Amino acid sequence: MLNRIEQDLKESLKQRATVRLNVLRMVKAAIKNAEIEKGRSLTDDEIVGIIQKEIKSRKEVLPNYEKAERTEDVAKIQEEIKILESYLPAQLSETELEEIIKVTMEEVGASKPSDMGKLMPAVLAKVKGRADGKVVAELVKKLLAK
Repeated sequence: MLNRIEQDLKESLKQRATVRLNVLRMVKAAIKNAEIEKGRSLTDDEIVGIIQKEIKSRKEVLPNYEKAERTEDVAKIQEEIKILESYLPAQLSETELEEIIKVTMEEVGASKPSDMGKLMPAVLAKVKGRADGKVVAELVKKLLAK
């Protein structure tokens, strides 16, 4: 994963794709900081986690820019999100995710809304990097409420 990011960084430099270049530099810096903090190289799963954090932070500020009607900034942030999402594994569809949740419900013996605390970690471990945590939580709540 890190090699792919570094190669794409070099390509962006050659093509002078400034938005992509800036996003990749920021991701690479976040990865480097995490490696320094942990004292070792990161696994691909950990890199995916960093990319997801970057996407999440952008999605959180997006509504503020939309309210302020800063259309250029909104477009830039949306482009950054698309660039970052291209580094994530293929996302699960809602039906695939629902099936994983149902199987996991049987495995951990979850059947009522109060079982969400033991079900969520098990589901998130299975779908790591392939589904947004908010979407997973909503589906888990819906399925446990049935």
